Amino acid sequence: MESLIDLLSRILEKVYLLITDIDIDMMKMIDVVGYDPMQPLLFNTGLFFVLFIAFMCLYRAFRNVRVLKMLLVILFSLYFYYKSSGLSCLILIGVCVSDYLLGLAMDAALKLKHGSEILRRFIVFVNVAVNVGMLAYFKYFNLIIDTLSNFMTLDISVESILLPAGISFFTFRSISYIVDLYRKQLPACRNLLDYVFFLTFFPPLLAGPVVRAKDMLPQIYSNPVVTKAMTSEGIWLIITGLVKKVVIADFISGNFVDRVFDNPALYSGFENLMATFGFTVQLYCDFSGYSDMAIGIALLMGYRFKENFNAPFKAQNPTEFWHRWHISLSTWLRDYVYIPLGGNRCSRPRMYFNQFATMVIGGLWHGASWMYVIWGAIHGGLLVVHKLFRKLYPLEVSETVVTDAGELVMIDRRISPSPMLKVFNMVFTFVIVAFTFMFFRAPSLEYVGMMLHQILFDFHLSVAPQFIEGYIGIVILMVFGYIVHVSPSRITGYVRRVFEASPVLVQAIILAVVIMVVIQVRQSDIVPFIYLQY
Repeated sequence: MESLIDLLSRILEKVYLLITDIDIDMMKMIDVVGYDPMQPLLFNTGLFFVLFIAFMCLYRAFRNVRVLKMLLVILFSLYFYYKSSGLSCLILIGVCVSDYLLGLAMDAALKLKHGSEILRRFIVFVNVAVNVGMLAYFKYFNLIIDTLSNFMTLDISVESILLPAGISFFTFRSISYIVDLYRKQLPACRNLLDYVFFLTFFPPLLAGPVVRAKDMLPQIYSNPVVTKAMTSEGIWLIITGLVKKVVIADFISGNFVDRVFDNPALYSGFENLMATFGFTVQLYCDFSGYSDMAIGIALLMGYRFKENFNAPFKAQNPTEFWHRWHISLSTWLRDYVYIPLGGNRCSRPRMYFNQFATMVIGGLWHGASWMYVIWGAIHGGLLVVHKLFRKLYPLEVSETVVTDAGELVMIDRRISPSPMLKVFNMVFTFVIVAFTFMFFRAPSLEYVGMMLHQILFDFHLSVAPQFIEGYIGIVILMVFGYIVHVSPSRITGYVRRVFEASPVLVQAIILAVVIMVVIQVRQSDIVPFIYLQY
């Protein structure tokens, strides 16, 4: 009898321990899948990789049932956003509903015989007021209070406001939708599910690119089918994005750039200059890496976004740089800020002011810091100076020629710069852009002053050999990244075409190898994408 009781006791003990272990594992699972502000769900995390594979299996299973597929994407997108911003996902849902109702109101206003224009303008005003109001509260409230405190020597203490991730991106998408309806560039979305799909679509949700409704909604309506070419292109972009972000950007940042920007006075002017160039490369690889992965992931699901970066360091001047850098933002600012201000349909001084003001607004968009405003103002000044220079020294000259019929005609001939001048312009533009990014990265003007002082008065070129020896990995990555970046597009395009034309098995092996390399070189802590804070 006693032995039976002992046996039952041991069995119950084993069952208890098993249940306890399950509870512990369940608690760990809840911690992993729940909201943690310190561990957002990013493209470069293992958790996203696992969840995305499971998501794609369901996505493929539901591909022929449009409603189920859309609900799956919406739910995954909202969970993706919840993992980054917690209950702020309710704000995103609120914006979806608000835009949908305002869109229907705009559509109804078009049918009115009287007062249509006034009502449509009022709808635009409401949308802009709501979105700008959210930005002002969540993003700029603390900056406004701090600025007032400094100017009025008042001690105003307020609690920090949690900034919802990606709020700058989805508010811009919201504004562009209503403004495009006002401009009659697209019809109002009649299905709430379609619009929620558009605004919550997770690949560009946190850090862009800024996808417009007139580009995305027609694709949603058509219920696209994923082709092999889209899959190959998507995998290629995901690979390049991972390499840019983890192998180049994170390595340069953690092992060199952050150290110098945190304590510039401890390093020579040469090292400060290299850190400035390093951050420029880091920022490009970090941000364009996110854009590549977002565009690639969308392609795997059948949706295509426009290019967001086009080799910006090949730019010959500041104007061309902004035609190549963060294209979705620069074109948004052009269409929804610069043109409404008057664009170039006004006097030349007013046009220059519009250009400058647009860039200041673009700088403020990046964050609640006067450093971003200064950065935007510098770029606005550079654009104005470049346009003044082109006015004085145009690239086109008029000359008179004689036709075969003996007539004299006036033609415009474009002056093509020499190859050496093109190289000089490209390098000079890169240096100027890198200088402006010093304001973008430094925490205050005091740090910028320290860096400039070191560069101008304590340069010490003699430390270059020791720098190269001590930071050989950094130097190799910076030089490699820059050379690949400025290489002729026919070379990089050829490599891409070879990959996309290779068998699926080869592509899978290359992807697996890249993932293994990423795992080996990544830092112990996941490094968030820089533009997540914007």
